[in-house]
Amino acid sequence: MRVVVVGGGIAGLTAGWSVLHGPPSDPTVHRDAEVVVLEASARTGGKLRTATLDGAPFDVGAEAYLARRPEADRLARRLGLADELTGPAQLGVWLWLHERLHRYPARTVFGVPTDMPALAASGVVSHQTVARVLAEQLRDREPLTADATVAEVLTPLLGREVVDVLVEPLLGGVYAGSVDRLSIRSAAQVLATAAAQPGSLVNALRGHQRRTAHIRTPVFGTVRGGMQRISERLAADLDVRTEVAAVSLEPAGEGWLVHTTEGVEEADHVVIATPAHAAAELLHGVAPVSATALRAVPYASSVVVATSWATDDATLPPGSGMLVPRAEERLVKAATWSSNKWAHVGSDARTVVRFSVGRVDDRRGMMLEDRILTELVLQEGREALGLTGEPTDVVVQRWPDGLPQYDVGHERRVAAVVQGLPHGVHVTGALYAGVGVAPTIGHAERVAAAIRASTA
Repeated sequence: MRVVVVGGGIAGLTAGWSVLHGPPSDPTVHRDAEVVVLEASARTGGKLRTATLDGAPFDVGAEAYLARRPEADRLARRLGLADELTGPAQLGVWLWLHERLHRYPARTVFGVPTDMPALAASGVVSHQTVARVLAEQLRDREPLTADATVAEVLTPLLGREVVDVLVEPLLGGVYAGSVDRLSIRSAAQVLATAAAQPGSLVNALRGHQRRTAHIRTPVFGTVRGGMQRISERLAADLDVRTEVAAVSLEPAGEGWLVHTTEGVEEADHVVIATPAHAAAELLHGVAPVSATALRAVPYASSVVVATSWATDDATLPPGSGMLVPRAEERLVKAATWSSNKWAHVGSDARTVVRFSVGRVDDRRGMMLEDRILTELVLQEGREALGLTGEPTDVVVQRWPDGLPQYDVGHERRVAAVVQGLPHGVHVTGALYAGVGVAPTIGHAERVAAAIRASTA
């Protein structure tokens, strides 16, 4: 069996590696398989990118994975990184609201508050909004039966202030999207499940919290020395060809020919692990329905501005970072206090802050040159955090069209892509299962399992 993987990000590398080594359910080496990974750029890893900041490794792409999902942690351990995995040293989020920092209310689910005293004490919403959330718990509500935007579901129940101040910053941080476009089913499944029950949404979410209260696993995990170590371990065990782009697919008997910028590759199976627009270009001649659905997927761009400071110039509050509601009209949408959050980042003398910029409808970060962007980000960082002096190092990392948008209808689009694929052609990536590292790995493993099963 010969498999050609198009795309050397975490999804493509995981799929290729799992074809050879087996998915978690069947961890056996497939000695008769050959896997080739084609990557159009000069590097592998995709959104796993570790730069050097003040002489130390620092993640300027995905900085962590969801540890309460098994996929990323399990794969890292299979790759021999068990001793390098670690959880957060500090958690706790702040809101930069009305020109000052406020503690994010305790006990929320995707931003929906379930602890009324904590919501009232936080001071981030009005008394009228607190009263409205209290009243929601007595309402008789019809269950959600169709997909809708997050805002369409939550605003009539809890008010726009809860949506704008508490929910939007969280989802904006994950997807760089808009609550007025994001699908509650695809982008906030826990909320969708609760909304599908009759009665109070808040009470349904309290039930979710009770059912998950026994979980003691840290929410997040990461790899000391950088998340890129996962992709490097995967790539080291594969035939990876960088700066080679796939141009088109051609059926050949029961298999496929992959035309590339350096020739033709024969394959029994082809795995396309690229963003939607690139996948559509490859598929338009052999899977036109899939290509059409892929072209309909919108993307958002984002920028990471990583900064290192002398600790005397950067005394941070406790916690792991801050969120900035869209309504504040700031350039910065979030900041991670990395040297607080991760014990292995920074030192007594060095404080590290990672700023995030960019939303689906805000491309200022992509348009500004590095120097001006950095100046504006530092200005907002000084306002929010009281940073003084100048950073000792700055790294700017742009991610053009890096985040697929899970807008209303996303499930239907994904189903159309998959159903339109011809035999032997597969797709994987953040578009299909979740933008986080863990769900992306899980989807790639399932694709590999299907390929192995087809030749068993």
